[in-house]
Amino acid sequence: MALSMTTSRRVVKGVSNTMLALMVLWTVIPIYWMVVTSLKPNTEIYGSEITLIPQAPSLKNYVTVFRETPYLVFLRNSITVAVGSTLLSIIAGCLGAYAIARLNFPGRNFLARGLVVTYLVPPSLLFSPLFALMSAIHLTNSLFGLTLVYLGSDVPFCTWLLMGYFRSVPVELEEAALVDGCNRVTALIRIVLPLSLPAIVVVIFFSFTRAWNEFLYAHVFTSTNSARTLTTGLAIFMNEDVFVWGPLMASTILSALPPVLMFLLLQRWVVQGLTLGGVKG
Repeated sequence: MALSMTTSRRVVKGVSNTMLALMVLWTVIPIYWMVVTSLKPNTEIYGSEITLIPQAPSLKNYVTVFRETPYLVFLRNSITVAVGSTLLSIIAGCLGAYAIARLNFPGRNFLARGLVVTYLVPPSLLFSPLFALMSAIHLTNSLFGLTLVYLGSDVPFCTWLLMGYFRSVPVELEEAALVDGCNRVTALIRIVLPLSLPAIVVVIFFSFTRAWNEFLYAHVFTSTNSARTLTTGLAIFMNEDVFVWGPLMASTILSALPPVLMFLLLQRWVVQGLTLGGVKG
């Protein structure tokens, strides 16, 4: 009996390790191929033989991206929109979550449930009315307009996630701060926000990466290079059925670096926030 249980555990462990290895390969191989392609010259990319390792690695594709394309303009636009939407979402989300978690007012529960419904609406159903609205107020091809559009889904997400964390903060701490002369805003800033730092970091990370990687709204609301972000700007390397693979892969690698670096810097707080969120349900 003991032998059969040991054998079963080994089989389960072997299957689990195999599945994990396949998932790692499924993730790593495309990234490896992008890096390899970005380092290959055109003669090797379009040659008849497929090479897994560049025979003559070169940074020429990266030089082409910076010197011959408006990549830096796209990068600036993505940073502006992602940082702007993240900051506004955090401010609105913190205030909204605190109001719903701590204040008693008519329709509070309805508003909380409405946030979930708003966040779950697919973007493909909203871009047509949003485009009509943004066109009417002349905010198409505008970084400010694109930032406002992202707030429509980022604010409900931030508010809903932060509500649970704010409710976990002992209300006695805020009451003590109010007795000492703080008002609601200072109690939020001095008591609640420091204790909810892991959740705030998680919200910042997800809001930033969502705005950085978003394509549909950026494609619909921008049509000029001066307003395009990285996700839509990379289309300049694709002309009908012609793909400029070297610069395309180089620009893709460069575009993926900011979220990766951000995660590496914040991973301790992100993991802690996700863990606490999972425990609190």
